[in-house]
Amino acid sequence: MENQSLINFLNQLLSNQFVMYVKLHRYHWFVQGRHFYQLHALFEEMYTKFAEDLDAVAERILMIDGKPLATMSKYLKEATLVEANADDKEDEMIDQLHEDYKQLASEIREQGFKLADERQDEPTKDLLITLLGSYEKFIWMLSAYRAYK
Repeated sequence: MENQSLINFLNQLLSNQFVMYVKLHRYHWFVQGRHFYQLHALFEEMYTKFAEDLDAVAERILMIDGKPLATMSKYLKEATLVEANADDKEDEMIDQLHEDYKQLASEIREQGFKLADERQDEPTKDLLITLLGSYEKFIWMLSAYRAYK
């Protein structure tokens, strides 16, 4: 299939989105500390956004004749992000999410745009631009939070 590289990238992105979705739920449930209320709400906002975004990515994969991954074992195998597996403190959560969002943004810029351009796939590029804007917003917000420490 001529667009298999793009489908593979989108499945990797989808896998990362599911890892983030689960990680954010964990952080939402287990956050403690003086910023509990703000972070609890922020993490919910973030995982709600990922729920919308991962559906858009999966549907785009289908639109370009691919098959979106649909099992946790495949997501974990294909993801470049790591799942949360410790009871992180609030600063550790923020630092980890900041790095995760930066990695997602970098992969879109360095791989996704190139693959969409090669296929002249403007709808996929438009989706990636939208995702990048969202990820950059959260990078900015998390950076601003980290500056407060």
